[in-house]
Amino acid sequence: MVAEAKKREIKEAHKRKKIMKERFKQEENIASAMVIWINEILPNWEVMRSTRRVRELWWQGLPPSVRGKVWSLAVGNELNITPELYEIFLSRAKERWKSFSETSSENDIEGVSVADREASLELIKLDISRTFPSLYIFQKVQGMSFIAAVLILNLEEADAFIAFANLLNKPCQLAFFRVDHSMMLKYFATFEVFFEENLSKLFLHFKSYSLTPDIYLIDWIFTLYSKSLPLDLACRVWDVFCRDGEEFLFRTGLGILRLYEDILLQMDFIHIAQFLTKLPEDITSEKLFSCIAAIQMQNSTKKWTQVFASVMKDIKEGEKNNSPALKS
Repeated sequence: MVAEAKKREIKEAHKRKKIMKERFKQEENIASAMVIWINEILPNWEVMRSTRRVRELWWQGLPPSVRGKVWSLAVGNELNITPELYEIFLSRAKERWKSFSETSSENDIEGVSVADREASLELIKLDISRTFPSLYIFQKVQGMSFIAAVLILNLEEADAFIAFANLLNKPCQLAFFRVDHSMMLKYFATFEVFFEENLSKLFLHFKSYSLTPDIYLIDWIFTLYSKSLPLDLACRVWDVFCRDGEEFLFRTGLGILRLYEDILLQMDFIHIAQFLTKLPEDITSEKLFSCIAAIQMQNSTKKWTQVFASVMKDIKEGEKNNSPALKS
């Protein structure tokens, strides 16, 4: 027994040593990458952002110290919101919040009763408490709040608001947050083309149960994976999403399906839906990104944008599923 205990102790010691070695190497890589981002890439952003070297470095994950800055630059500011404009918005919001708190009458304001607006504010408070329940600072926002929370953790307040507004103004986010069923169906149809191309066996398994993408994709896309994945892993997904755009959100979805393909093939409709609604907490960055890297976002000779355009065209022309245009 003593000998066995000694063996286990030695084995555990080796395991701890290996983990520490890997962690030290990871910290060294992050420090090295940070220097490159700060000294070389950020000062020459427009020239370097699309180079192969930067894209490869970007794929590995952004150092936390530059993550917010890179996100802001990558998302852009098409809405032209300035920090000054944000302060105006904030001031007005505070004034309204104060007036709602002090007013007990049921007088209409701009056609909506104070009671209704106060109810909305209570919903916002409730939403806040549901966002990252393990993080104390968000105790006491579902949907948009998860996005807002990730941004505020990585950016200064005004910059987080500017990035938030511009993110929600992107075509994919607009479709999902407006619950534009027509556009959402086009995204789902495009996703299924690549689902079938990359994971044909699982695709047929899902089809046999009439399990459609909306059952799991809406929550993933709606919160940009910040609700479904551990926070550090969600941030890494955001890193590459900021690099590659909406395509990467769907590629990540396929990566998750690939990672758990063997398990999902053994499940029925109910268990698949439950599993994908609440993913395992032990999901790791290395395993997920390895699966994402294996996903090919090309159907025959068509890339994501081309397939999406085909879907748009086919639906406009009134064609149904299994369009020949997608298979050509």
